[in-house]
Amino acid sequence: MEMKSGWYQRITSLAAVIAGNFLYALTVKLFLLPAGLVTGGTTGMALTVNYLTGIPISGFVLIFNVIMLAVGYKALGKAFASTTLASTFLYPMALEIFDRALEGVTLTEDIFLCTLFSGLGIGISLGIVIRSGASTGGMDIPPLVLKQYMRIPVSVSMYAFDVCILLSQAIFRGAENILYGIVLVMIYTIVLDKMLLLGTTRTEVRIISQKSEEIRDAILKELDRGVTMLEGESGYLHNRTQMIFSVISNRELPKVERIIRGIDPESFMVVSRVSEVKGRGFSLNKKYQ
Repeated sequence: MEMKSGWYQRITSLAAVIAGNFLYALTVKLFLLPAGLVTGGTTGMALTVNYLTGIPISGFVLIFNVIMLAVGYKALGKAFASTTLASTFLYPMALEIFDRALEGVTLTEDIFLCTLFSGLGIGISLGIVIRSGASTGGMDIPPLVLKQYMRIPVSVSMYAFDVCILLSQAIFRGAENILYGIVLVMIYTIVLDKMLLLGTTRTEVRIISQKSEEIRDAILKELDRGVTMLEGESGYLHNRTQMIFSVISNRELPKVERIIRGIDPESFMVVSRVSEVKGRGFSLNKKYQ
């Protein structure tokens, strides 16, 4: 069973890497290049090199990705590099495929729409790939290395690198394009942040009730969620009481509310959204005794 689960995770991860890279290339082809937008990352560097030397964008991306693959292998390990290996070749290959297959295709010439959809497409594609534990290669690797060793958020270091790359394109793009490029970077870093948190949010519930034991047993039995009993004292009457603390998935909240109201309609409940939960029962498998 564990072997099958391992293979399933590898296949899912590889599928995410493929989908993310092809979406990235499609976004660049349909929105970024036709509008003459500037951008960050390896693609932004490739635009500058292409202007200065004439080297094809896909060719430079491939060479740079191979170099960054070696850096990723040394800094982030073999497992990371094995997945990034696919991205190293997939993105330039997909870019070349779309460049030939969609030659002359233009969805819109509106620079604002191109900026918006470029930001959404790049942010989503990067999020898909990074959530799989890999990257699209190239300039995605240095932010991951900084996060690994210096705990600098991916979005922060990526933004800093991208600003520098954007400035390098000022030599052949107008001021308006540079400004739109800055907006583009802001959009895809925000979207990337949202993608990285997607699916990890949980709901925290705190319940104060005279029937705390019954509510605790019901949550343990019907939801199979862990609970913590906290001792407390009411502020007005100074009565000793117990508070039930539990973290559940967002979809389980309605069921918890029905359980609590069914046992004690007068109970006091506080519901909060938490951005990330790690530990036994969430990031680690449950243990039963």
